[in-house]
Amino acid sequence: MTSIAIVTGASSGLGAELVRLLVEGAFGPLDEVWAVSRHAARTSPRVRPFALDLTEPASFDALEAALAETPGARVALLVNNAGFGTFGDFADMPAADNADMARLLMLAPVELTYRALPYMAAGSRVLNVASVAAFMPQPGLATYSAAKRFVLDFSRALDAELGDVGIHVTALCPKFMRTGFLDHAGAGDVAARMAGLTGFEDVARVAERALAAARAGRALCIPSPDMRAFYVAAKLLPYPLLLRAERALMGLGAAHGERG
Repeated sequence: MTSIAIVTGASSGLGAELVRLLVEGAFGPLDEVWAVSRHAARTSPRVRPFALDLTEPASFDALEAALAETPGARVALLVNNAGFGTFGDFADMPAADNADMARLLMLAPVELTYRALPYMAAGSRVLNVASVAAFMPQPGLATYSAAKRFVLDFSRALDAELGDVGIHVTALCPKFMRTGFLDHAGAGDVAARMAGLTGFEDVARVAERALAAARAGRALCIPSPDMRAFYVAAKLLPYPLLLRAERALMGLGAAHGERG
């Protein structure tokens, strides 16, 4: 049997940190770590790079073929982490950006999970990277927050379906992290104001907590205590009230120059 972890968005940020921890044994013994990104590179003898664009359907065929060609392939962990965000008013954004976000943030996890499931068994895990932006609709991040809500709901439903056979799915909901993500987010002032309100999380800490949650079979991982409180509030309070409060706090944070 060949025990495999697959990590998408593996070339930088959270994905790269997860690959590093997996190689070091943070998820237990693995024979191979498949690092999937548009600019994949081998960072360890046990890392198998796949240079693929997950907005292209042929990428999933390539990964499925690689699994079929690997003797005794068993996917111990699938991490759906690939993503990007282009923020700003929906009407001002290029149509291609919204379409690619939808493909990468929603369709890619569905497609890759479907292709990997035949190679999973009891004890296998799926870790889907959502976001605290999933907790309520976010003007200025409309497509992004809606896509992350899809990831959250998809993960929790799939965990309920697969739990009886010993496969668990974890939805990870971090705050923004200090990676290159915001540098490539287009109209970044919206995201920057949100990050100024919530603060930033440490990538290494998020990666460690995410893998621990996945190993334990937890359905939801919210690394930050304040965002766990926000998650509860978002389930209990009316959306218009939450939105007014968020806008007031974001304006206050901008006026005072607050950063996490």
